[in-house]
Amino acid sequence: MLSVVLFGGLFALIGTSRGSQSFTYSMNSRLHPRLYHGCYGDIMTMETSGAACDINRLISCGIHGSEMFAEMDLRALKPYRTLIKEVGLRHCVDPALIAAIISRESHGGTILLDGWDHRGLKFGLMQLDKKIHHPVGTWDSKEHLLQAVGILTDRIKAIQKKFPTWSVTQHLKGGLSAFKLGTESIASLTDIEDDLVNDILARAKFYKRHGF
Repeated sequence: MLSVVLFGGLFALIGTSRGSQSFTYSMNSRLHPRLYHGCYGDIMTMETSGAACDINRLISCGIHGSEMFAEMDLRALKPYRTLIKEVGLRHCVDPALIAAIISRESHGGTILLDGWDHRGLKFGLMQLDKKIHHPVGTWDSKEHLLQAVGILTDRIKAIQKKFPTWSVTQHLKGGLSAFKLGTESIASLTDIEDDLVNDILARAKFYKRHGF
């Protein structure tokens, strides 16, 4: 009986330690998608203004605009849901966040020509720039998605190291911005509150509510 009590106390202690929750989630792929948020913060608690509004985009902007585009891409993303979840678990990244980046960058691959953008510079679901990276695998393969999400996590970790006093949310936003612009482009908090980051977070929340 004593051993049971001690084991239960140890389990409770481990479960409340920092970082262990993400580890536990990453080891259990059967958890409800709304419970899993990976190692880089809970996107559902993060504030976002959605897509930026300007004179040319007054209706399809804000959170409503981001969700509208996310919903338009939902059908194209559904065939990749299992793949996205597998890659998310491997890299301890919320699958909804990966889905949101794919939606933002390639609309689920629907606008690509043999995996490339119209200029032939960016490749794959998450659109890696060939001038910066050396894309591997076919454009919608597990190999390629693992590479792209690995680059994303490397950028988040680089921002964590560069700005150790920032919050979890700020680290994630900085990593998302650095994924496209490079770590060197992030110098202050003003650099992470942009259209890209806010749009992706708003789309990610939509996909979280739709099974990713």
